[in-house]
Amino acid sequence: MDVERLITEKLRIWKENPKRKPLLLRGVRQCGKTWILRNFGEQYFSDTAYFTFENNHPLSACFNTDMNPERILRELSLLHGKALVPGKTLVIFDEIQFCPNALTSLKYFSEEMPALHIACAGSYLGIHLAKSAGSFPVGKVDFLTLHPLNFEEYLLANGEESLRDFLISAEDSIPSSIMGKLESLYREYLITGGMPEAVSSWVESHDIVETDTILRSIINSYEADFLKYAPRDVLPKLTLIWRSIPNQLAKDNHKFIFSHVKKGLKARDLEDALYWLVSAGIILQVLKVEKPAVPLSVYADVTNFKIYLCDVGLLRTLAGFPASGVSAATPVVADMRGALTENFAAEELTAVLDSPLYFWKRGAAEVEFVVQNELAVIPVEVKAAKNTTSRSLSEYRKAYLPALSVRTSLKGLSRTPDETGVLLSLPLYLLWRVGEIFSRV
Repeated sequence: MDVERLITEKLRIWKENPKRKPLLLRGVRQCGKTWILRNFGEQYFSDTAYFTFENNHPLSACFNTDMNPERILRELSLLHGKALVPGKTLVIFDEIQFCPNALTSLKYFSEEMPALHIACAGSYLGIHLAKSAGSFPVGKVDFLTLHPLNFEEYLLANGEESLRDFLISAEDSIPSSIMGKLESLYREYLITGGMPEAVSSWVESHDIVETDTILRSIINSYEADFLKYAPRDVLPKLTLIWRSIPNQLAKDNHKFIFSHVKKGLKARDLEDALYWLVSAGIILQVLKVEKPAVPLSVYADVTNFKIYLCDVGLLRTLAGFPASGVSAATPVVADMRGALTENFAAEELTAVLDSPLYFWKRGAAEVEFVVQNELAVIPVEVKAAKNTTSRSLSEYRKAYLPALSVRTSLKGLSRTPDETGVLLSLPLYLLWRVGEIFSRV
């Protein structure tokens, strides 16, 4: 099943931009980068020339002589079997990290052949780009990031276009007649996550065993990639952090504690491994701010942070949390269900806003996320169920008087203005609308 991805519109804008540069599409492994580029080529170009550098020495040889775009294009045309025509052909360089010269050549294509559409992808591209900083074509490439499917895309994958279209225009409330269906779809998403293969399997068969097998396979492939890509001195620490993620998230405050990875280890022992996982896009790092002021990055405490996994389905599988636990009405699953909910919120906010997330904490009060939107700082409190009683957000609002505050849970949609601003109650299954909502602040 083909899964519609909303990034296609961003790719179309890139295609039509007369000032466009070669594109680097970033994203965690197996989130669909190759598929989306090939599908985009089929939809919007007369021809698509796909090249992968993995175990392809003849292709890499095209970039060994010099950086002359015309010569390279001639040789690529021969490998493709027909001419690559600027303006009509989409050239895809996949696994570009295996050919540093190809990465360097993007500068010359940008300067000397801007009419040619080149889109690149690769596994763990963030790590390889950091290593090749000296030869990286700074200022000569455009970037886009592909995330696992967010909940809006999950609705589309389930054939719920009409429901999605209705939710786009919902302003004041959600009819009770459809809230049960939306909550059911949301809980399904906590089970499957947003990895395209897992979503496709679930939509087609609703076979949880098959879906869990796919998610376990993705986890196994990540762990195999650790062996393949991670430096030897980083690998043991990286594996320890990876396996500790469910435990870190299941704690009451979710703060990342280095000693919980392995007794006796300190921050300086694990920082390189943590940086590797963040650069790979496998984990999201959320720093603490005590003063929610603009710019948030200036007030962030780099020593105090929380981490989340890139996909909630992978988190559930890595933790060994059964699918039945997502809907179980029993206290023994409360901690893990809370962790899944918060991880879901981190993913949705990251995918939609494509900007860093922070959290606020002062004394015992804590707001799960704060987001900068131009000159506004917006707090986002996350609750796993319909019981939204909390003093932390109230304390934040009284202290800082934000124009907009968001509380996301399974309660309905509502707006409540008061002396401290507007409190928006936003259902978890509507978090994908925050970009449009924040733009009005």
